[in-house]
Amino acid sequence: MPRLTAVEDVFTAVAEPHRRRILDLLLKGERSVGDIVSVIHISQPLASKHLRVLRDVELVIVRSDRQQRFYSLNAAGLKPLHAWAGSFERFWNERFDRLASHLHKLQT
Repeated sequence: MPRLTAVEDVFTAVAEPHRRRILDLLLKGERSVGDIVSVIHISQPLASKHLRVLRDVELVIVRSDRQQRFYSLNAAGLKPLHAWAGSFERFWNERFDRLASHLHKLQT
């Protein structure tokens, strides 16, 4: 199977629910692996696996301090997701404008 492009990797990475929960947690600030495990209630090996995927697609940054690793969100890595979701803005704005026009016609 061919390797996915960097953008497709980001989409694949955030498709997994545990990884989204980790990203949500990191929105609040840097966390150790132990903190992530205790808050999300997953095993340490599973958390490490998910953190590696997120690190590989540059959605998280890791910092080592002695024996511990601390992870923080790399918001710049979310740009492909933001750009893709933003492409639907015009579509939805047009739909809402048509709905507003239709509702206005019904009221008059």
